[in-house]
Amino acid sequence: MPFILVVIVVTMMVAASAFKVLREYERGVIFRLGRLIGSKGPGLIILIPFIDRMVKVSLRTVAMDIPSQDVITKDNVSVKVNAVLYFRVMDPSKAINEVEDYLYATSQLAQTTLRSVLGGAELDEMLSAREKINSSLQEIIDNHSDPWGIKVSLVEIKHVDLPQEMQRAIARQAEAERERRAKIIHAKGEFEASQQLRDAAEVISEFPQALQLRFLQTLTEVAAENNSTIVFPIPVDLIDQFLNKQK
Repeated sequence: MPFILVVIVVTMMVAASAFKVLREYERGVIFRLGRLIGSKGPGLIILIPFIDRMVKVSLRTVAMDIPSQDVITKDNVSVKVNAVLYFRVMDPSKAINEVEDYLYATSQLAQTTLRSVLGGAELDEMLSAREKINSSLQEIIDNHSDPWGIKVSLVEIKHVDLPQEMQRAIARQAEAERERRAKIIHAKGEFEASQQLRDAAEVISEFPQALQLRFLQTLTEVAAENNSTIVFPIPVDLIDQFLNKQK
């Protein structure tokens, strides 16, 4: 009786090791006596006990955080930059057979590439042309990880940590830029106003009566305030008209 029980237990263990169920996003890389025979899945996988060995590989997209890296830019500014890497396994057999640990290898490749690419860029380019840098990082990492059966879909720089002195310098630069734009806008306004005044002067020179009307309109606007005393000159042309009538 104990012998039969042992046989049943051994049989159940063998059956458990022979049948594997893989999820939709999983693949099993199978080695038979140490030789790669390919990948299988998803669903039910039948293995030969004690002969086949299976390694599971997930095909889902992995979001890997690239730790903060100390980078010296092309214009000799020391910054700390971190990023995020999105990739997935396209060929499970290569991911297991071509590299020892594809997650660790991809992480190290992303870190070294981040330092290399940002070290060849200036600070202004790093802050203003992130799309270009992200595309360059994605292309380089994808080309190097392609022999491992890995597809890099996206690389995004998350944060650029600047020294306090550089932050103050950038703030002063931004303030000077805003002042420059304000002066340009003010100068353009003065130029447009001068053009309008020139046009008005040309009209008044052709029609002197317009100057009289403008003068009276100004008096009306000033007289709206009752707490002021107004002293205004009388046009000589009006006096000449009265003197001519008396003669």
